[in-house]
Amino acid sequence: MNLLSRIRHFIHWESAPKPDSKLLPELYPQLKAFRLPLILTVLTMLVGTIGYVIIDDFSLMDAIYQTGITFTTVGFGEIAPISQAGRIFTITLVISGFAVFTSAVGILVAELNRGNIIAILKERRMLYKIARLKKHFVVCYHNEYTIEVTKQLRENHIPFVVIDPRAEIHEWAIEHKYPSYLQAEPHAELTMLKAHLGSAKGLITLSGSIPDNIAIIASVRLFEKEHFLPRPYYVISSADSMSDVEKLKKLGANTVVSPTKLTAQRVSAMAVRPDMENLLEEFLYKSDNPLDMEEIEVPKYSWAVLKKLKETHIRQITNTSIVGITKKDGKFIAMPKGDVLVTSECKLLVIGTRNSINITRGLLRRREKPKELKFV
Repeated sequence: MNLLSRIRHFIHWESAPKPDSKLLPELYPQLKAFRLPLILTVLTMLVGTIGYVIIDDFSLMDAIYQTGITFTTVGFGEIAPISQAGRIFTITLVISGFAVFTSAVGILVAELNRGNIIAILKERRMLYKIARLKKHFVVCYHNEYTIEVTKQLRENHIPFVVIDPRAEIHEWAIEHKYPSYLQAEPHAELTMLKAHLGSAKGLITLSGSIPDNIAIIASVRLFEKEHFLPRPYYVISSADSMSDVEKLKKLGANTVVSPTKLTAQRVSAMAVRPDMENLLEEFLYKSDNPLDMEEIEVPKYSWAVLKKLKETHIRQITNTSIVGITKKDGKFIAMPKGDVLVTSECKLLVIGTRNSINITRGLLRRREKPKELKFV
């Protein structure tokens, strides 16, 4: 281990994650068109140098310098007296240099107009950016739902990648402020690797086409098995009919949102309780609301396992309220009393400020009984 490596190890310096080189689009094939002008330039410099050495007995460096200023037509003049034969050779060299330079510029302009090189450079830069993401969401297909979902993710500081196969994704990304995006088929394995799905928290597919959602869900679950990931992804999808909702859940979606059902529930709630119209929106969806709600899973090793809810004193320590408990078997207990047992891998529905909820999560992840209980 050299000195630089030791210093980096001592200060815990970590290099930025990089994408697999196999995922990066090849730039070299796009540069093949420049091979001919480059070869002609080298040959012209070589012939010019040899010519000045033979014709006018220039030294090697003088010959290279004279060839360079002649080939590029900068007009510095002769660095030493040149014979008549040397002048004829110089004229030929100037014409050859102009022809090579013109062809090189033409090829450069043509390649830039195609846009392949610029597109590849942009994609490579985007892949390096995506490789740095952790616990992000992969959002498939751009539509009206995607616009609203990404707004909420951005407001909650949750990283995400938007994937869409259409060429307009570049314009949509600028318009709707997508920091990371890919133009690719979302269900392809290569796309999932490029989206750094191995470090993602989950995937959201809100396509209006059920076959698209089915293909993506099936591909994601297959991706999990093939790459032996430690935890399953949280997959969210959408469907209009209840039959499609059940179908997507059977395929592996954790949550399937039905816009039709949600609209009906919201409208009926407004009809029954007009005064509660904006309560849900004000409480859950506004980013500036001081209160938040979250489900926290109790680990197997937690000190709170097999203790009564009142014995944990979570409310007194963290200033949060537990309004529901979801048991491991899926049974939900609303407004649990103090005598309810906290079991392994159950989920507590907690209401409080964002900071208080984070403290509660950290408290439940401890193995040993917290010292704060002594002061309650």
